[in-house]
Amino acid sequence: MGTRSFVERHALWSDAQAAAADRLISRLDDGEFDTVRFSFPDQHGILRGKTLVAREAGRLLRSGVGFTSTMYAKDTSHRSVFSVFTPEGGLGIDGIDGMAGTANTLLVGDPITFKALPWAPRTGWLLCDAYLPDGRPVPFATRSILARAVGDLTARGWQLLTGLEVEFHVFRLVDPRLAASDAGQPGAPVEIELLTQGYQYLTELRFDTVDKLMQLLRETCEQLELPISSLEIEFGPSQFELTFAPQTAAAAADAMLLFRNAVKQVCARHGYHATFMCRPRIPNVVSSGWHLHQSLTTLPAAGREHGTNLFMPDDADSPLSPLGMHYLGGLVAHAGAATPFATPTINGYKRFRANSLAPDRACWARDNRGAMARVLGGHEDRATRIENRVGEPAANPYLYFASQIFSGLDGIDHRIDPGDSADNPYASPARALPATLFAALSELGRDAVLRERFGGAFVDYFIRLKQAEIARYESEVSEWEQREYFNLL
Repeated sequence: MGTRSFVERHALWSDAQAAAADRLISRLDDGEFDTVRFSFPDQHGILRGKTLVAREAGRLLRSGVGFTSTMYAKDTSHRSVFSVFTPEGGLGIDGIDGMAGTANTLLVGDPITFKALPWAPRTGWLLCDAYLPDGRPVPFATRSILARAVGDLTARGWQLLTGLEVEFHVFRLVDPRLAASDAGQPGAPVEIELLTQGYQYLTELRFDTVDKLMQLLRETCEQLELPISSLEIEFGPSQFELTFAPQTAAAAADAMLLFRNAVKQVCARHGYHATFMCRPRIPNVVSSGWHLHQSLTTLPAAGREHGTNLFMPDDADSPLSPLGMHYLGGLVAHAGAATPFATPTINGYKRFRANSLAPDRACWARDNRGAMARVLGGHEDRATRIENRVGEPAANPYLYFASQIFSGLDGIDHRIDPGDSADNPYASPARALPATLFAALSELGRDAVLRERFGGAFVDYFIRLKQAEIARYESEVSEWEQREYFNLL
């Protein structure tokens, strides 16, 4: 009897995953692919990983691919925030072990996620989960955090359905800035020019001017089996929005990750630069948001795609069911503390402005785009849902979704009242959302519920990681400071 693989020893796959692995190995043995990218979402929702030749991909599919744990120590400039060679077991975070000295972790592919990349000939792509050598999930692996949150729902017989509504920018690339002097951590930003002048929101003429790009994005999404619904011209220059049909939280998070990377990679191959940065420093730019539509349903019966919408009210006067109102209460109560997961960059907080179609306080309202939580649907509407408008498109989807589940479940468990509808959101007496990443992290650090649900060690890790970015930001002399003080003082 042969030695059992890492996957078999630790029972990491379901029957469906094991069957998908058999099909994938057959395709690899048939010579359909030359390489396979084993990718995992890091703490920022950025894909990292290794590319294996086909024969090695098949051999290591069940054994895992060795991967240095130093990747979990990186901020958004790819600098190590933690002292990775110390004898402590988990980047110096209490309660974490098994990662001392940048020891290897293992990337184990989820065979169900396998895709043939339409823009990279004979290249496969596999989304991975990260494990310690003893079979435990890496404590900083965000996909496993969402899996745990989804498990909390499943235990109650529920699931979260989410619809993605994602804004982003695409520019024409003028200069990739590849001179030696442009390198660094981070490197110099590329030079671009606009594809559209903007300010012609949803006009067909403006759409037609970029139809070539839109069809490229549509074809890419369809080839990747992403459930695209619409392609839209957004308000600002070179700004676009794509929406997707509802999916379960786990599927939607995987889809968001694949979508962002597909857009950036395909655009780069065609002479464009795509960015999910919230507010690029470009004249006349308009901020991009990520509006997350969400509803709880029962688990679907056999042969059915979706279960019963638990947010749909029984009477015409109620915006949501009692359970839905309590879920909404949890989102409102934990809004400030959850904001670092929905808006994790310093730049993203420049979007929170009054009268800007972006929220500035923790309130809800019926079908009002100025509120943080916009309630849509109602009596006899099976699409009844909450649209949380607090997110930026650069957010790690696994952390964003998990923060919604953990907050909403706390609202249900403690029957939290969300308060009255804010029909004038920007004049509401509701608590202001954090105005900076620093303020948001402070709220997260004080929130006992999210600390317990995410795990205290992970919250400490996340806060320390983001505080390192803030420290680098504050140490830079900005153009504003130079202009404000250099001549005057």
